[in-house]
Amino acid sequence: MTIATDELLTVPEVMARLKLGRSTVYDLIRSRRLVSITIGRSRRVPAHALRDFITHEIEEAA
Repeated sequence: MTIATDELLTVPEVMARLKLGRSTVYDLIRSRRLVSITIGRSRRVPAHALRDFITHEIEEAA
């Protein structure tokens, strides 16, 4: 998977997928538990970073 073909998600898309509020998603980004990039003034989360986050959380809960 390359960056060029990887899907970039907006914060509202991440909110919808995780069923979390805006503040919580930004807290995850701020704490570096969820990887993101900035393009101009926009924050984007690579889809693979969201999958990695979910996988890590599942493993941690087990």
